[in-house]
Amino acid sequence: MQEPEHILEVFLQQGEVYFGDRNTRIRTVLGSCVAMTMWHPELQLGGMCHYMLPMRQRPGTQALNGKFADEALELMLAEIRQAGTRAKDYQFKLFGGGNMFPCSPKTGRSHVGTKNVEIGRQLMKKHGLTVQAEHILGDGHRNLIFNVWSGDVWMKHQPVSHVNCAHCEIREQCLAA
Repeated sequence: MQEPEHILEVFLQQGEVYFGDRNTRIRTVLGSCVAMTMWHPELQLGGMCHYMLPMRQRPGTQALNGKFADEALELMLAEIRQAGTRAKDYQFKLFGGGNMFPCSPKTGRSHVGTKNVEIGRQLMKKHGLTVQAEHILGDGHRNLIFNVWSGDVWMKHQPVSHVNCAHCEIREQCLAA
């Protein structure tokens, strides 16, 4: 699809949700956080959330907070309803959940990125939504660019660079200095 003449560029920070029309490009950078994108191919509407943590105990009177997976998805679903559309008409994609400290003995398989991906998948299933594509887990961070006019998500994955050192084995930085 042809790129629009005038594009609204949005950079999504942690905990933010954005929904826009065909003139929108949404960018973000992910480490252990997860981004979900949603796109309506016929209407060229779409959005993205960037959540940091799986969930929290939220008092009923407190506003939804996009930092948490369950609340971020609720905010996205509210945008879908506000647009007069149905969630099942959107294509959903999932990105992120990287292990930012792969050499740390404390992280193992239970790092926050893994938990973020697991809850994202559970929430999608709970709401009857299908993930069309994903690039998840692994080490390092991801840069995402979502072009709402086409539904394309461009992603660059940058694995964590390791420094080999006789004093450190494999670490982020040398401990001998």
